[in-house]
Amino acid sequence: MDMLAEAPDPHGSGAPGAALAVTGLGKRYGGVQAVDDISLDVPAGARVGVIGPNGAGKTTLFKMIAGDVAPTAGAIELFGRDVTRLSTVRRSRLGVGRTFQVSNLFRDMTVLDNVRVAARGGSGAAHVFWRMQGLRDDASVRALEMLDAVHLHARRDDTVADLSHGEQRQLEIAMALVGEPRILLLDEPAAGLSAAERVTLRDLVEALPRTLSILLIEHDMSLALGLTDRVMCMENGRHVVTGTPDEVREHPTVKEIYLGRRDRR
Repeated sequence: MDMLAEAPDPHGSGAPGAALAVTGLGKRYGGVQAVDDISLDVPAGARVGVIGPNGAGKTTLFKMIAGDVAPTAGAIELFGRDVTRLSTVRRSRLGVGRTFQVSNLFRDMTVLDNVRVAARGGSGAAHVFWRMQGLRDDASVRALEMLDAVHLHARRDDTVADLSHGEQRQLEIAMALVGEPRILLLDEPAAGLSAAERVTLRDLVEALPRTLSILLIEHDMSLALGLTDRVMCMENGRHVVTGTPDEVREHPTVKEIYLGRRDRR
């Protein structure tokens, strides 16, 4: 079955079985409408991207979906449950994993300990972290598996401060995955990466299991279009177009936004 053919209208209500359904979402800061009437569905197992220039409202949208910011309009559903007013912690327990646009790591701790903290935090056992220093408990085993998956196993005993920026992004993905989420929210993971680091990031995301739903917020159009099944473009807080990567790439307004030109007739 063609998953894209079954994908719901991005401006309709959430489809049954959708991992994420955003309907009419808006956020106003005083007189500024940062996000205006955005609707978006992420079907179970799909990879959906949100692109747009700086100031498009992508990060505000991400923060509302993650639970950092309360919307002023609209609704958010995760796996059929209304989570519009739920905290980030409760959303995490429903199966949400996420990364941050600005690194949110314990820089003076080891790579392995960062992932162990994430594993124990997700299990509710963070308070026993310092009493469990072995490598055979469940959290440590999962942490080592995730470091293998993101190619950081050899650096497990290094402190985070010694990692390159790209390796820190890899570590953040490991920390997001260690709780075995059902949907992964990636907030501009390529920000600040070199060309080589972007290739590594792309390969890591491509290798993730297709059972994991992904919402990718990204400024880098080529990366987002290469990693997703469907893409929504935003500008000035509003929806521009939603479609397949090829459809979005060829849309005249998207061309104007990213290339500074519009096809004229």
